[in-house]
Amino acid sequence: MAAELVIATPLLLLLVMGVIQFALWQHAEHIASAVAQQGVAVGRLQGETAAAGQNEAQSVLDQLGPTVLVGSNITATRTNVTTTVTVTGHAESIVGLFSLPVKAVAAGPTEPAVGTIP
Repeated sequence: MAAELVIATPLLLLLVMGVIQFALWQHAEHIASAVAQQGVAVGRLQGETAAAGQNEAQSVLDQLGPTVLVGSNITATRTNVTTTVTVTGHAESIVGLFSLPVKAVAAGPTEPAVGTIP
């Protein structure tokens, strides 16, 4: 009985830590997606710039969880047709042995300037 407990307890703890790590990765994925979507929502507006979208995305990330999505990088591009925001990083690691990558991309049509015909 004691030998079985000695073997089963570490395996059970490893399983629990794996579930927690997966949950942190999912949470980081959701944060990255929300950050990218908010960046696009601002960056695609008439009269705004890619930098405005990137700044908004960074602001949202600072509010939602900069410790859950570590090593983050936000890039924003804006053309006359499409605005895109990409958020990359890694999910926080509870063990420290590995770090799961996170990437979210959001894109939307750029609003045309006043008086232009699309």
